[in-house]
Amino acid sequence: MPTAVISEDDDGIRLDRWFKRHVPDSSFNIVSRWARTGAVRLDGAKAGPGDRIAAGQTLVWPELVPVVAQARPEVREREHLSEAQIEYIQSMVIYKDAHAIVINKPPGLATQGGTGTLTHVDGLLDALQFEMTSRPKLVHRLDKDTSGVLLLARTARAAAFFAKSFSSREAKKTYWALTVGVPKVAAGEIDAPLAKQPGTGGEKMHVDTEEGLKAKTRYRVLERAAGRAAWVEFSPLTGRTHQIRVHAAAIGHAIVGDAKYGGKEAFLTGGISRKLHLHARRLVIDAPDGGTLDITAELPLHMSESFEMLGFDPELGVPLVEVQKFDTPKPKSRRLSSATSGNRRGERRSRGN
Repeated sequence: MPTAVISEDDDGIRLDRWFKRHVPDSSFNIVSRWARTGAVRLDGAKAGPGDRIAAGQTLVWPELVPVVAQARPEVREREHLSEAQIEYIQSMVIYKDAHAIVINKPPGLATQGGTGTLTHVDGLLDALQFEMTSRPKLVHRLDKDTSGVLLLARTARAAAFFAKSFSSREAKKTYWALTVGVPKVAAGEIDAPLAKQPGTGGEKMHVDTEEGLKAKTRYRVLERAAGRAAWVEFSPLTGRTHQIRVHAAAIGHAIVGDAKYGGKEAFLTGGISRKLHLHARRLVIDAPDGGTLDITAELPLHMSESFEMLGFDPELGVPLVEVQKFDTPKPKSRRLSSATSGNRRGERRSRGN
């Protein structure tokens, strides 16, 4: 009878899930039949398809009855990575432990592949395997032109844990952006439902107060360059496509470099880069071992240069706060709105202080 020892990567998953991963010809019905007859055992004891398995346990099951092989679609093997590609993706790593790898994704690098996209994070993950037996796994995404913190799970168990944190909005994300002009309200909450814009193939979003999905973003102005531009911190409370970009444009202050939502007015003169000025600055998320990951990513070169030209110094910024602690009233309707606290807690103190 076939025998296997449960690996760390499979720790905590259901028994039927293990068979789906490692014995693809065994269906759920077959595993259930084995369980009913006592033919599948964990450390010598009977086991059911819904039982959770643990690393180090010994699993025994019957031989599969031979079946006529069916033609399967050809699986394209991943191309071997060059030394330059390996060095490229490894140079982005800013944190690594047994559960996660965090990279500071540069602008212009897609998270996953698509039509005409040959180089992307997903295609380079073999270079981040290190001492593990499998490559890390994507658990969230950043837009191609957005830079910053991107978390990768190193095991299947960690992937499920992190994915749940993102889907339940327990993970706290903070973005830094440069906006065209300065929001009149220094700190507040943008409540504007979003939907796919018809006729764009789902690649563009817009505010739709009737049919849109709930979307909320908190923000605060950290610094301003007269009325020309502002350094703004955004904290999304929901996770819609292009949410921060659409919300920034919706309050009349598109993110610099965002032609899709700001048009030609999204570009500043005076040597300011035409690239998108949106950066995933910080991620705070619970770790599978009970601790907390608190990761900060440095600004990309084009944003650092723009900050310097405008007289902004990231090193002098007030410490980032947890996104759930803004003292702002909640809008009463689903329509686009913003609110601000009376004492402007979100504003940055003057450099003289």
